[in-house]
Amino acid sequence: MTSVIQFLAVWRTVVIRDREIIDGIVQPAHRGPSAELLQALDQWPGSHYWAHEDAAGRLVLVRPLAAPRKERWWLHVLLFSASFFTVWMAGALLAGAPVGPIPLLSSLPFVASALADWVSHVNTAYGFDFAVGLMGILLAHELGHYYAARRYSIDASPPFFLPAPPWIVFVGTLGAFIRLRSPVVDRRQLLDVGAAGPWAGFIVAAAFLVVGLQRSEIIAGVGVQPNLIDLGSIKLWLGDSLATWGARTWILGDGIVQLHPLAQAGWFGILVTMLNLLPMGQLDGGHVLYAMFRRHQQLIGQLFLVGLLVMGRWFIWWWVWAGFVLILGGGRVRHPSVLDSHRPLSRSRRMLAWATILLLAATFTPVPFVFDW
Repeated sequence: MTSVIQFLAVWRTVVIRDREIIDGIVQPAHRGPSAELLQALDQWPGSHYWAHEDAAGRLVLVRPLAAPRKERWWLHVLLFSASFFTVWMAGALLAGAPVGPIPLLSSLPFVASALADWVSHVNTAYGFDFAVGLMGILLAHELGHYYAARRYSIDASPPFFLPAPPWIVFVGTLGAFIRLRSPVVDRRQLLDVGAAGPWAGFIVAAAFLVVGLQRSEIIAGVGVQPNLIDLGSIKLWLGDSLATWGARTWILGDGIVQLHPLAQAGWFGILVTMLNLLPMGQLDGGHVLYAMFRRHQQLIGQLFLVGLLVMGRWFIWWWVWAGFVLILGGGRVRHPSVLDSHRPLSRSRRMLAWATILLLAATFTPVPFVFDW
């Protein structure tokens, strides 16, 4: 630490929980940076970045003061494996695989045997492609957050995956999340961590969508929506965003598309990206909007909340998502502050924020899906 401080003209040190944050102005002679400063930064036991947009030569350094946490990797592996299994089963159902009796609430005390009996009636080969696609997208999304947080020495947990019974949640999972266990210093960190997940997930989802659409086929007829998952007696119609419409028309042209399981996974991955980018509370979109507009995030979030409530008239699940966001935010859509909310974003970070806002527009689907019974 001393070797870095000797290059600073002025600085302040803040210790919060198990993190030390040094915010300083580098001496003019070393703002190149000099070879001596570069060597000192290489030896710094944490992360650092320049904040020239705030003041010339401004340098932010973060380092952990405690030993790294011992993660419960067994729990993360178990949750991932359980989620892969339930998504696999969901993929089998979406592929129209024949199933036996669905476990009821009365069988919960014997859930293991009930599940084993149910699985024995499902041809699991149907759902493997879907599971690989959707779980790959969710993993990419969470690892985007995880590595961006680690870039700034933020204490972040590995992803927690949430399995769900596929006969209740038809994609077999409630998603995944990571925990940030140390403070976010400024809006640059918040933006980078918040945007990394949606972009990583979207790139992987778009790849699976393109590959899946190349294996999908145009079918005759007229549908409620342009994308179809045929469950036999039940049809699941999937709506279009600008992104899915562009990919579908580019690869297959106009018409009703019977989606391959990889395309289904890509479509749901893009839906997950959109839901997370809504600019409310602790969603990724809330992080991005607060980083960009700070005080105006609350007003924009409230307008989006009203919009969801109105759109719930045509798609009832918008009301469910709005309720989830309110529960997550303690009844509010306002994003909590960061340690230094006044430090401005650089031009490159503002461009990233605008690109992420455009990503929300490109992935937004007013009526994501409709069941035709």
